[in-house]
Amino acid sequence: MTASPVQQTDEREIQTHQKRVLYAASDYESSAGHKNMLQLIHLRWIAMLGQVSTIALATLVFDIKLPLLQISYVIALLIAFNIASHLRWHEEVKVSNRELFFALLVDVAILTAQLYLSGGIHNPFAFLYLLQVILSAVLLEAWSTWLIVVISGVCLFGLSLFYYPLTLPVEHIDSMPGLYQDGMIICFLVNAALLVFFLTRISGNLSSRDAQLADLRQHATEEEHIVKMGLLASGAAHELGTPLATLSVILGDWRRMPEFSKNPELLEEISEMQRQLQRCKSIVSSILLSAGEARGESSVKTTLNTFLSNLAEDFRTTRPVGTFVFENHLQQDVPVVFDSALKQMMCNVLDNALEASPHWLSLEVSSDANSLSIVVTDQGPGFLPEILEKLGQPYQSTKGRPGSGLGIFFVVNVARKLGGSVSARNRAEGGAVVKIVLPLSAIML
Repeated sequence: MTASPVQQTDEREIQTHQKRVLYAASDYESSAGHKNMLQLIHLRWIAMLGQVSTIALATLVFDIKLPLLQISYVIALLIAFNIASHLRWHEEVKVSNRELFFALLVDVAILTAQLYLSGGIHNPFAFLYLLQVILSAVLLEAWSTWLIVVISGVCLFGLSLFYYPLTLPVEHIDSMPGLYQDGMIICFLVNAALLVFFLTRISGNLSSRDAQLADLRQHATEEEHIVKMGLLASGAAHELGTPLATLSVILGDWRRMPEFSKNPELLEEISEMQRQLQRCKSIVSSILLSAGEARGESSVKTTLNTFLSNLAEDFRTTRPVGTFVFENHLQQDVPVVFDSALKQMMCNVLDNALEASPHWLSLEVSSDANSLSIVVTDQGPGFLPEILEKLGQPYQSTKGRPGSGLGIFFVVNVARKLGGSVSARNRAEGGAVVKIVLPLSAIML
């Protein structure tokens, strides 16, 4: 048994949606990695400043003999690497775990070279390896963190065997233990200050990434729910086609029967039933068309004024509303493309407002250079605070009916897919206001 075109389309849409979620999650991960890479670049500049200051202090104040030429080469290499990193990651925004691992590996190598030229393990700044290990534990995956630990340990062990010995002046030999202690204190303070400063910023990046991923998962769940609801709706629409056609035939036969044709009141009721039946058939056709493969065929090329005026007139004539106020404040009429989903989105808001306020309802539209604003106002009881807090989540309703609360859920998700937004508030004088803002670029021709 083969799947129907509608089912095949929905299955493809679910697969496409899942791929889009995976790509978006990967983008968030890469974005956090990019911010962390920039933090490493900033840390490297501070490290270079600290190295130059320490070398100047050791040679000028304590008259310690250092291989300044070789140390200058190492510092120049670090400067070149940092400039290259800045140029690359200024343009490229996706940073992988391997690239962060390589950057930290370079930092370990530079630190090892500097320590080799300045006393090896006898240099109190050898404890700066801990800074690299802690940063790797925060930034990298587990395998790369352990690799940094092993490499740092090997380098530290190597520095205990091979290093360029420090040459102290005779007058400072007796004070060597005190100098080493002072160096350890300075190293501790530097480690502590850098860790607090940069780990706070890196943790902020990671927290932002986690918040974005949580928001993405929430949106993914909502959108998958919409796709599944669309699958159910399209299946129900197929099933409803036959009984609606049967009802249409029966009503047509009734109009020709003498018992009804001679009774004006019954004829009027039959006419009303046929109109409502035609509306049901139109809704079913719209569902099938918007869920089918020829999705683009449901789009209508029109102008903004024409579409909104027709929508308001259609709502006024097909709904039992007491007073319906339509205010058009559009600055300009532009060519647009509207499909059934957009029309249904706006009708959902109007129908919800009509149910809350059957005697009075207002639709106000306006625009500026970039966006279209649609405001629906009613005189009903308004929204409960918990509904406003969870606006757009499914099944948030006070109607008490099974399945209620999906209207505003669909509205929020359709607007979000177009890059727009939906907000709601209660009026001080009673009633509620729902505002939809859509970017004109999403609907303009």
